Amino acid sequence: MYDAVIIGAGVNGAAAARALSGYRLKLAVLERASDVCEGTSKANSGIIHAGYDAKPGTLKAKLNVRGSEMMEELSKELGFFYRRCGAFVVCFDEAGTEGLRELKKRGEKNGVKELRIIDGSEARELEPNLSKEVFAALYAPSGAVADPFGMNIALAENAAVNGAEFHFLTEVTGIERIEGGYRIFVKKTPSAAYEAVSKIPETLHIYDPETEYYDTKTVINAAGVYADRIHNMISAGKIGIVPRRGEYMLLDNTVGDYVGRTIFQLPGKLGKGILVTPTVHGNILVGPTAENLPDREDTGTSAKGLEKVKNTALLTAPELPLKEVITSFSGLRAHLETRAALKNREEEDVEGDFMLGEIPDAPGFFDMAGMESPGLSCAPAAGEYIAGLVRDLLRPEKDPGFHGKREAIPNMAVSSEDHRKELIAKDGRFANIICRCCTVSEGELVNAIRRPLGATTSDGLKRRTGAGMGRCQAGFCNPRAVEILTKELDITPGDVCKNDPGSEFLAGGTEYEL
Repeated sequence: MYDAVIIGAGVNGAAAARALSGYRLKLAVLERASDVCEGTSKANSGIIHAGYDAKPGTLKAKLNVRGSEMMEELSKELGFFYRRCGAFVVCFDEAGTEGLRELKKRGEKNGVKELRIIDGSEARELEPNLSKEVFAALYAPSGAVADPFGMNIALAENAAVNGAEFHFLTEVTGIERIEGGYRIFVKKTPSAAYEAVSKIPETLHIYDPETEYYDTKTVINAAGVYADRIHNMISAGKIGIVPRRGEYMLLDNTVGDYVGRTIFQLPGKLGKGILVTPTVHGNILVGPTAENLPDREDTGTSAKGLEKVKNTALLTAPELPLKEVITSFSGLRAHLETRAALKNREEEDVEGDFMLGEIPDAPGFFDMAGMESPGLSCAPAAGEYIAGLVRDLLRPEKDPGFHGKREAIPNMAVSSEDHRKELIAKDGRFANIICRCCTVSEGELVNAIRRPLGATTSDGLKRRTGAGMGRCQAGFCNPRAVEILTKELDITPGDVCKNDPGSEFLAGGTEYEL
């Protein structure tokens, strides 16, 4: 019997696990994919919103401001990239200033500091590449950017080190009430790589292919675009989630200084609109669109969507160097529908709040549902909030052995020359550069495999080290990454996947030999 089982290892599930791991509780995190950060958390803007957009008084507003305030210190504790760069919301005519004043008023009610409205001339002094058509801007100095997958991985690693069990390739198929809690039925997906990595003690991976169910006193539903299905397994009060696809374009780091702040346009009916922003990795990110879809796995891109991204972004910055696009991608946000919208999908809940708390007709069952933007910004605070509700129910003791800091993966690209020499002296593999675009060494890839919740896939290595994120998009380094996974896990190249089982790079009737 677990004290708490968390369904979903995205950033909100990982944040809840990390917050709860500070208590004497038996915890498990169940994830249908092969790794943390395989859903919404891996494909978003990486924006840490200041908190001026959410409706005052909502949980969304309170958690946004609290999460933003927590983020810098958390990044230092857990070793993920974060940068407070500030943000603009721009308008293109005098009429738009009314919208800016409303956002400023909201932000001040929410507790956002130092908000001010500036005219187009001052905005262009701060951001010279802004359009001459920009009439005014709301300036939020507390806006920031972070590494979304780095944060997710760091939270999960730290939770695991403090005793939370992570069970990957474990899909929830049903839930029923039992005496003292809930029984969660699961389906396991076999994986040679996952089985192999579980034999390396320091990874803390658990391979339990025969487990059919988990019993627990409490459940936390952090299942992203599937959170409605999990909720509806146990509650008579049904909810609905619509996957909202956002398409992006990523520009090369050679033009990473084109803007220094996150530039939004006035938000519209379907969200905060298409932005132009620097990333913590030195790129420029443009997007996203907002398109409601029926398919919860449709993360493809479209010519129509990318054309919209391009044309809308050019209104903000007419000379935006779009010839430097190195990749495009999309992510799905979990948009929670109101009852009215369930009947009519054209009706949008613009002011919708998160569904965060205990389900009224299911004591001990907690939702983290509808965690769309600013979900990343809110995640540490949302995890803290849910952990507080579970704590109030179970009354556990604090764990005096809790260790809240995490040592990040060594990074040759940003290390000082002295630190590089020190790493190479300890392990010569740090001198062997595998990813030339992003300066990622063999030593970093090995570390990413052999650390807590270590990588078992090519995408897992990419998110932990940056290998494959540069201009060639893994064209040169991926064969070496596959080779390193094969060697470290003692599996065949045919067992190595891009992400989940079924995405093997090599298949069919060939004798593999390195």
